[in-house]
Amino acid sequence: MSAIVAADEPHGSRIAADAVEDGVVVAALVRPGDLVAAVGDASSRVWEALRDADTVILHATRTVLTPEVIAMCDRSGARIVALADRAAERRAVAAFGLPAALPLDAGGAEIRAAVESRALATEAVPSGAQPRGRVTVVWGPHGSPGRTTIALALSAALARRGERVALVDADTHAPSIAQRLDLPDEAPGFPAACRQTDYGVLDPHELTRLSAPVDLGEHPIEVLTGINRPSRWPELSAQRVASALDVARDWAEHVIVDVGAPLETDEEIASDIDAPRRNAAALAAVAAADGLLAVAAADPVGIARFVRGLARLDEVAPSTPRTPVVNRMRSGPFGVDGPGQVRQALGRYADVEAAWFLPDDPRAADAALLASRPVLPRRRAPLAHAVGRLAATL
Repeated sequence: MSAIVAADEPHGSRIAADAVEDGVVVAALVRPGDLVAAVGDASSRVWEALRDADTVILHATRTVLTPEVIAMCDRSGARIVALADRAAERRAVAAFGLPAALPLDAGGAEIRAAVESRALATEAVPSGAQPRGRVTVVWGPHGSPGRTTIALALSAALARRGERVALVDADTHAPSIAQRLDLPDEAPGFPAACRQTDYGVLDPHELTRLSAPVDLGEHPIEVLTGINRPSRWPELSAQRVASALDVARDWAEHVIVDVGAPLETDEEIASDIDAPRRNAAALAAVAAADGLLAVAAADPVGIARFVRGLARLDEVAPSTPRTPVVNRMRSGPFGVDGPGQVRQALGRYADVEAAWFLPDDPRAADAALLASRPVLPRRRAPLAHAVGRLAATL
């Protein structure tokens, strides 16, 4: 039994020593970066070690566990024994069809048993047997009602519950998730995923490669950032967006989509009826959604815009379950019994029987902006706690 150990210190040396102590021959101890670099360099020392080894013991981080590394191990005939502590790493191992991962602190006896066996403790569940995820679109009319803030907080609340969550920026007018989370503008993100649908190569593994993880503890949010220049909006065509979101259902349990406010279909005058439309991404996402969060700003102007927007939603997605959310609720703009007045207006003009009210929490919102993070639950964070209760209903 000969193996390569690919793990950063201090884990690498300990894993190699434990494996040797239990009778596994360690052909090489390499840095994970060397294993990744060997994909394009057949003359590297990693390839030399692979010719002698029948197993690669690696720490299954997202930078190491890639389709290219797995293909390289397959070509050399080496099995992969994955080690993982985080839930996201274990899910990635299962998603690639590998045997279940061992804990990162596994001892030599466990590693030896894994090297000797063709299957670890459990087998990966066939992808066809896994339930598909749910696409939830967060929409709101013009006037900055807080769509992105709620999408971020909702994603964080679901991730903290142990769900696998993907956050998608499909706003073709004012995308901001990359800036809100301090992610690089040049990340491939959702536009790249949409382009890949043209060639039929988009799958959950590719979505993992294109996404950027935002760590919130044990369970990160997988983020697909939006367009980084206004001129790129034609990349998010209706067919591409619908196809990409459909693939995302097999990638995450909850897919939260932030879209722009406009839902009109005639925003550009064009002689070609098949010409691209800037609002096509929002329209396609709303039409494909399993659920809609319709966000209103808690002031008279915001409620009026919201009522008009709901009429348009009825045309685009008449049968999609909808949750009205009134954001930044406070008594100032309405006087006595603000929530009661809002309920009365929504019931009278939009036939809305019930709505969620999220409190005005500028301290938590400002702290989240400063830290480039979603609004998270703390002792004094009423907005985060309210969104957490909303997330439990999805």
